[in-house]
Amino acid sequence: MKDSFDECFALLLKNEGGYSNNPNDPGHETMYGVTIKIARQWGYTGAMKDLPLATAEEIAKAHYWTPFSCALFPAPIAFQIFDTAYNGGHPVQWLQEIATSEATGQELADIIGFIDVWEVVARFNAKRLRYLASLRQAVFANGRMVRIATNLEQGNLV
Repeated sequence: MKDSFDECFALLLKNEGGYSNNPNDPGHETMYGVTIKIARQWGYTGAMKDLPLATAEEIAKAHYWTPFSCALFPAPIAFQIFDTAYNGGHPVQWLQEIATSEATGQELADIIGFIDVWEVVARFNAKRLRYLASLRQAVFANGRMVRIATNLEQGNLV
């Protein structure tokens, strides 16, 4: 299976956009969705508005793609995992629940491989919507719903 990181990262950028400093966002300053905390841990010391796209891409791969074994999954599922890891949620737990297994990594990818990709995407996003509703953060609710709708619309692009 081809690693779909490049395609998934391009789609992720459509969700994340550029610079943001929303006072209601616990991530504080972000650029391309990378929080200032993660950027500083990575060693980036410049202004967040100036964070290079290449640095954001390195961070995304190291912090959100590789640790969640996204490369093991078909691209539409990998994108959902990646976007959730990036934006908050419990992607491994949700996949385990869908697969009714405590498996991780390659085992989980093998189990999920026997379930229709779009069924996994639909069930995954149902779990994600319930999780986001449980957060009771009305200020971000519309943006989160639009994000998931956009993910579902562009899921066939990866």
